[in-house]
Amino acid sequence: MKVLFVAGGSGGVIFAITPLAQTLRNLGHEVFMAAPSNVMSTVAGGGIAPVPVTDKTMLDFMFSDRNGVAMQRPTDVHDRTIFNGRGMGRFAAASFAGLKPFTEHWKPDLVVGGALSFAAPLIAAHLGVPFVNHAIDMGEPRQIDLAATAELAPELESLGLRSMPEPDLFVDICPPSLRRADAPPAQLMRYIPANTQTPVEPWMHTAGERPRVLVTAGSRVTKEFDIDILRGLVDKVGGLDVELLIAVPPSAAEELGTLPDNVRMGWLPLDVVARTCSLLVHHTGGNTMLTGMANGVPQVLIPYLPYVVDYATRLTDYGAATMITPGDDTPENLARACEELLADPTYRTRAASVAAEMRGLPTPFAVAERLEKLVAER
Repeated sequence: MKVLFVAGGSGGVIFAITPLAQTLRNLGHEVFMAAPSNVMSTVAGGGIAPVPVTDKTMLDFMFSDRNGVAMQRPTDVHDRTIFNGRGMGRFAAASFAGLKPFTEHWKPDLVVGGALSFAAPLIAAHLGVPFVNHAIDMGEPRQIDLAATAELAPELESLGLRSMPEPDLFVDICPPSLRRADAPPAQLMRYIPANTQTPVEPWMHTAGERPRVLVTAGSRVTKEFDIDILRGLVDKVGGLDVELLIAVPPSAAEELGTLPDNVRMGWLPLDVVARTCSLLVHHTGGNTMLTGMANGVPQVLIPYLPYVVDYATRLTDYGAATMITPGDDTPENLARACEELLADPTYRTRAASVAAEMRGLPTPFAVAERLEKLVAER
């Protein structure tokens, strides 16, 4: 069986779908993963053959229209969601164009697309093969899908479609207790943390005497993008009596300057160090959040992007996290939240409950078997 995975333009969306791609490859299937050129090393780092479909980055599509005219991100929350969906639609249009010549020669039997990778249903419809939608976090607002669909009107029309093709199967990595009430039917799957690895050092898998707190703003941080968010988090948490880990790409680490002796900084293998952490403090990134959940770690969530507020609220209501809205994330409020979660064992108990539920879900191997049947029955 030939399986084409279609990913987005950042590490987080690649990491989420990599375990299923690895499983299918290990079962003997031929597996490729399509993505922008700038993330080919990230795809290859997961052991999957990478296929470049556009030389532009995801941010290129977010901040310029199809004619290359620069666009400003709106400040209004609703308008910003529509803006993001339109940008993802433009990214999908370019990816769809890049996938056509590739699939003329390598004809997949199945297309698996990460949520928000809208080129996946387009290329599956173009080829007439099954399409599987794979969640990359705990769910996105419906408005993003609608905005992307509007942006992709020319591509849909070329396929004789008026709306985005529905998936033959939806694979969800959100545990049942935290799924939205209106979540669609799904094949549930255990979330397996994945990330770019580094050589393991003893401190990574051994906790020290003080509580270990990990701070991150995700894998997309650069000198130009989101570094201010990370710097702010570090400054606000840095005064606590803890061992502080700062997860940041090496290219951006130097922007944080000299840090105290109780701080370790760099690209950290989150799946390894999370097991030793007492607390995660972050921007509510999907993979960071799910990795913390899978390891039973309480979390302080600051949802800087509007669409992540929904699932930050769900984990907070469950009792495994606390959420601080942007604007209220003062040093005092953030320090108070961290101290509360470190001192109150009920957060750890609730986080452990989530982890146990996730461990009981079907493995990627079980889901891979279902995909084999889906193709065989087509």
